[in-house]
Amino acid sequence: MWKLSVRVNRASRRPRITLSAPSRRTPDRCRFLVPRCPSSRRCFHEYFITHIPSSSMHPDPPRGPHHKLPRDKSTPHEPRGTNRTPAAAPPMVGPSRDMAVVRIPLKSAKHHFGVSLSRGSRPYNEDSYQAGTIEVPAFAKRRPMSLQRSPEGSFRSEVTPADTASGDPQVFYFAVFDGHGGAECAGFLREELHNYLEQATKLFELESSLKTQVAEARSKHWPGSTGEPDDRSDTSHAATDGQESLDAIQVHTPPGAEPLKPPEPGTDGELPAAGAESKVTPLESAPPVKQSHSIRKAEELERNLVKQWKDLVGGYFRRFKPDYFSMSAGGKGHPLEKEVISKRANPESSIPADTTEGIGIETVLEYAFLKADYDFVSAQVGKQDEDLVLADRAINDDDILGQPSRAGKNIGGPKRFKGGSTASIALISTPTPSPFWHPASPSTLITAHVGDTRILLCDTATGQAVPLTSNHHPSLPEEATRLRRYAATFVTDSFGEERVSGLANTRAFGDMAHKRIGVSAEPEIRRVELSPAEYSFLVLVSDGVSGHLNDQEIVDIVKEAKTPEQAARDVTGFATEVATDADNATTLVVRLGGWERRSEGGLGSLGTKEMRDWRRNEALDPRRSIR
Repeated sequence: MWKLSVRVNRASRRPRITLSAPSRRTPDRCRFLVPRCPSSRRCFHEYFITHIPSSSMHPDPPRGPHHKLPRDKSTPHEPRGTNRTPAAAPPMVGPSRDMAVVRIPLKSAKHHFGVSLSRGSRPYNEDSYQAGTIEVPAFAKRRPMSLQRSPEGSFRSEVTPADTASGDPQVFYFAVFDGHGGAECAGFLREELHNYLEQATKLFELESSLKTQVAEARSKHWPGSTGEPDDRSDTSHAATDGQESLDAIQVHTPPGAEPLKPPEPGTDGELPAAGAESKVTPLESAPPVKQSHSIRKAEELERNLVKQWKDLVGGYFRRFKPDYFSMSAGGKGHPLEKEVISKRANPESSIPADTTEGIGIETVLEYAFLKADYDFVSAQVGKQDEDLVLADRAINDDDILGQPSRAGKNIGGPKRFKGGSTASIALISTPTPSPFWHPASPSTLITAHVGDTRILLCDTATGQAVPLTSNHHPSLPEEATRLRRYAATFVTDSFGEERVSGLANTRAFGDMAHKRIGVSAEPEIRRVELSPAEYSFLVLVSDGVSGHLNDQEIVDIVKEAKTPEQAARDVTGFATEVATDADNATTLVVRLGGWERRSEGGLGSLGTKEMRDWRRNEALDPRRSIR
């Protein structure tokens, strides 16, 4: 029997109601009024672990870049089943200060992260998001020894390094999901996609990229810990307080950068393309880092998943080739797999003899996306399309020999769900305990994307928006080529948008009725190596924002805000205000190392101010609806 208990948090003095069982102790990390996950599985970590001074009797000096952590929201951290290294504190405390390891909810750290959602003019919100840390091996490029030692030969002092010897730095996870036809698929991805990713890293036996392996360090074809040294400049890592990294950024206005101008009054001038219509080529991906040698096991997992898709759907999936799957499993090949095969066929080729095939987190992401989509679609296939009560049928009609049929009933609701969802996720890993938002900290960003949600970076030096995702629409040449064999027709609707079988997106989770023509969840994956203070912030938005605003407008609105929390509210609010038919809108803003100089590069936030003012005036014009 459950008993109600009240526990008072000393920091905030507000009562926290929890449910506890007399015979079983509830883990601290799963104490919610309404449990969000089964007791056999861990809850999503919506917090990060860091160091803060144990006492606030003496305020921290304002020396160097100051990062305000919400001390009143922090709780003591007790490691349970994890050896993750806590994020280091800012370099604002002396060695004599007593430090405590605490958990801080990411949503409470308004100076580091912000999120805002709006249902717009829709009756309900089908968007969803997730933000926190996940249990996957680090995938950042390991810093070479030359960057870790001081000129005197001793090791550089990391900013308040953690005292755990073996734990990886935390991997941060940010995601935005835009559901269509209902919120069931977006909700499933919010609660389960990170679990698929965590389980896939175990199945593929992925190891940390920060693990020292002397034998593999001799390879000359892999960056990071299992290959060639990091080629990032040594000058950016000299200062632990981050000020030198910020000062090293040479801000300038790139050639051809001009302010966005609104149409002239009385003319039919075209507006700048919104983010959802952008044709700008995303940033080129960095080469993958090898993290696993279990090639044969990976091939078997990939082969089984490809076969499952062929048997369940057929059509497009009889010939589809996942980008990061092995060639023997029907994919386009693991990194360096083609080189290895060529070397075996022609030993006299110029390919080095020590070239080896490997598996990185890109392969794991591809598998996790396709597996999650398969489970969701197969669950809908096994459900009845009608209401069993209204159809006058037995509710347990599918049960066999008195055994309840539970397969798929907990995915996507009790009835068959025919809608779907787009998804964009961003993973950030650092090679040291220094958090990714510290100006002196390098980090690695990996994005996986399906649909037309968008991920943007802001370049500190130029102030320009750097897109990391493409819009998976029929108008994209790559998507049109991919689907041309299976999609019967491409239709342009009354708004000028090209659609395939009624859908605007050519890649999505769910959408079971359109799987045969190629509407798949094959992710577009991109790896970006972030140098210290190179980028100011990261933005994830749904099409309710990018469908009305240009990428640069989104970035410039963030520049004018004081905190990421305020920036997320401003972006969502402005997009909803200027839209004629406001869709569900979601914005996530993540602080990066160059945040303090976000408004200095290029045209600052003034490059789009005239356009934004024009949009606001148009929205306030009472004659707008009759034009």
